[in-house]
Amino acid sequence: MILSGGSGTRLWPLSTTNAPKQFLELLGEPLFESTLGRVGELGLGTTVTVVTGRDHLPAVERSLASKAIETATILVEPSGRNTAPAVVAAALISDPDDILVLLPADHVISDSPAFGEAVTKAVALAGDGALVTFGVEPSRSETGYGYIEKGQPVGSGFRVDRFKEKPNEDEAARLAADGQHLWNSGMFVFGAGQILSEARRQVPEILAGVEASLPAERAGTITLDETFSDVPATSIDHAVMENAENSVVVPLDAGWSDVGSWHSVWELSDRDGSGNSLNGDVVAVDVADSYVRSGSKTVAMAGVAGLVVVVTPDVVLIVPKEKSQMVRDLAAGWAASRRAD
Repeated sequence: MILSGGSGTRLWPLSTTNAPKQFLELLGEPLFESTLGRVGELGLGTTVTVVTGRDHLPAVERSLASKAIETATILVEPSGRNTAPAVVAAALISDPDDILVLLPADHVISDSPAFGEAVTKAVALAGDGALVTFGVEPSRSETGYGYIEKGQPVGSGFRVDRFKEKPNEDEAARLAADGQHLWNSGMFVFGAGQILSEARRQVPEILAGVEASLPAERAGTITLDETFSDVPATSIDHAVMENAENSVVVPLDAGWSDVGSWHSVWELSDRDGSGNSLNGDVVAVDVADSYVRSGSKTVAMAGVAGLVVVVTPDVVLIVPKEKSQMVRDLAAGWAASRRAD
């Protein structure tokens, strides 16, 4: 199951609501197509379900065609309601005995064999009734991710003691260093029947609302009714996983990134000897450790370091690379100013 929604604010102004990051050629092949390729490499079964919005349906269909995937089911949301309703919808159109491997469309995983091993472990645990998430060993103090506290070992994973919200800088430094916490990757494995049972126990209003929005025909391209927009918007983490009776985390060391900031894009990009990733028409003198992308005007820079500069026809973004999480606030402010106009 591939989640292909999102508003693109963390990689604004290149990524937008109408063209979110999974469809952009940020790192070569669009991330959505890379995810489809990863599914094929892992041999995760013959059924692919994609959840997306109406505006993104053409891009999803083009990507599926590019990978010669002809058996996909596409769930089309009238509006995004976060991940919990999307997961419930996918589970409702599945056989209760199916194991769902939930993958966001916009992640990077550089070590596919290691990821495949982790998925195999997670599928085995899910077959025994666990609701499994993947936790990534922190490589730095990071305020942009949620964290998972490991509990007692169980099989090839650990009981989840607690999910923790995105921390402030001091808390992030502590969590990244204590050896008991993992980054929450946002990828999950669970039985369709198990996740629906937990939804029925914890969030029956979401289950009922999603079920009412599903049409009778549940194959091919399935367009959810407008009533889906009335379903509470919340993540599967908050709705189910945090209070589930059998949540398990499998550690993942597979070169994972959610490409959740321009800093992440810089890390994943090819760089020159000065640590720069320069894309488009860029002139740089005495510039270091920076990410620069221009799709229109020439960008000329000198005597600076550690910057992100992104130029689109409408916006010029300049932000310190280490502060690139602030881009989401800039995107919100820009959108608010457009509405006021």
